Amino acid sequence: MEEFQIETAQNVGIQQNVANLGDRLLAYLIDTLVIVLYFIIMILIMVSLSLDNSDLWALWLLVSLPAFLYYVLLETFWNGQTIGKYSMKTRVVKLDGSKPSFANYFVRWILRIVDVSLTSGGLAVLSILIRGNGQRVGDIAAGTTVISEKVKLSINDTLLKEIPLGYVPTYSQVTVFKDDEMQFIKNLYDDAKIKGQHNIILSLSKKITNVMGVETKQKPIEFVDTVIKDYNYYTQDM
Repeated sequence: MEEFQIETAQNVGIQQNVANLGDRLLAYLIDTLVIVLYFIIMILIMVSLSLDNSDLWALWLLVSLPAFLYYVLLETFWNGQTIGKYSMKTRVVKLDGSKPSFANYFVRWILRIVDVSLTSGGLAVLSILIRGNGQRVGDIAAGTTVISEKVKLSINDTLLKEIPLGYVPTYSQVTVFKDDEMQFIKNLYDDAKIKGQHNIILSLSKKITNVMGVETKQKPIEFVDTVIKDYNYYTQDM
């Protein structure tokens, strides 16, 4: 899954996960299936009405409109998603991370005729493969892309922490914490350590000692690290 960085108006960098080609193709197939099912249902209803040809033609134009406008309507009113995109947890966004306007959705919808319909999706696939941020021709013109909202978890995002062989725990009181509380502590600690936010680690250390009712001679950063290891030691053995 490719990533690209966007810059917000406050000059804050945000990593976005570009929706991979497989997810986009599956979303397209789901949307196509929805449209086909819609047409089948409408045809069955129209046949059951036994209308004459002139009325049937006018009604067909009317009922075809939602299918024709499917993408632009759903993406506009469903925050950049269609049924297919919702199913695959993908979404249309602007390259700066903000929500696209109707004009953005309209441009990418109009150009769908070029890079999806007329070329059977070949131009769209080629463009997505070439562009580093997952843009088809319609996205390039509209200044949008499709991101994945699937959560990527690594071992560092879990409570698991490597414990040396023969590790001896220091604080049995760590069991007063619940899994979600210790996960919050670990996330806060890891983030503060990366960013060098020693004041946060100090506050975290003080809070933990109060909750556990212990005193420690360890430095705050060493103490919190020990608490996380001890929690893993005790809970993994349960």
